[in-house]
Amino acid sequence: MGLLTIDEQKCGKDGFCGRECPAAIIHFSEARVPTVLPSEEARCMDCGHCVAVCPHDALRHARISAEGSPAIKPELVIGAEQAEQFLRSRRSVRRYHTKPVEREKVRRLVEVARYAPTAGNGQPVEWLVTSDRDRLRRIGGMTVDWIRGLAKIPQAVEAAPYLPAAVAAWDAGDDSVLRGAPTLVTAIAPEAARIGTIDVALALSYLDVFAQTLGLGTCWAGLVAGALAESAELRAEVGVPEGYTHFYPLMLGYPAVRYHRTPERKAPRIRFMD
Repeated sequence: MGLLTIDEQKCGKDGFCGRECPAAIIHFSEARVPTVLPSEEARCMDCGHCVAVCPHDALRHARISAEGSPAIKPELVIGAEQAEQFLRSRRSVRRYHTKPVEREKVRRLVEVARYAPTAGNGQPVEWLVTSDRDRLRRIGGMTVDWIRGLAKIPQAVEAAPYLPAAVAAWDAGDDSVLRGAPTLVTAIAPEAARIGTIDVALALSYLDVFAQTLGLGTCWAGLVAGALAESAELRAEVGVPEGYTHFYPLMLGYPAVRYHRTPERKAPRIRFMD
């Protein structure tokens, strides 16, 4: 059996699948039926464009299950105004309830986040989830230790004047690193991922915005990210394996506050270079 199976009774012979194939490996017989030569199957990226673009449901891909490729439901497509409000209303949450985040919800978030685009459809992103309070406290403490050293450098404080305040707050008993979030989600990718930093950021962005729909809030943990980049000990505590050089953590939990408006931001700076 080849890579593609075509229901010739359904096939519209319109060539959509061939034109959309990023690898340009779909060819057509004299009868306009799509096919992939065995010698070219290895070039397929398993992106699913051919499956997604066929309006006749006539094409099956050997490595992409039909059951896992549901049809787009028109009744679930959101309009531009809904999408704009949804995206504008997303906020960084820095106060959380102590209620734990259910593992089922974390799984659902990651299931959605895996549909974020990745370079060459490599899908290198993996996930580390930390909910143990003692471990979260150690991660926060190790991050503060890194900040203490950074705060001794005048140039660093000039660039990030909040650093001494973060240390003082931690010493006073306030979690200035993870903000009391009950869960830390860290997206990681191996060094071999060509642009793994971008892959990780895109996957986290999907998880970040979808979290709102489950009643959850998020905040990108920049202080932890900085410390992770320089501390092998902290990477071990978070669970980042050797050889994984792309990573970023995200706080996750149930927000302790609600937001009711979408404040204005700076006007965009756009240059049309045509």
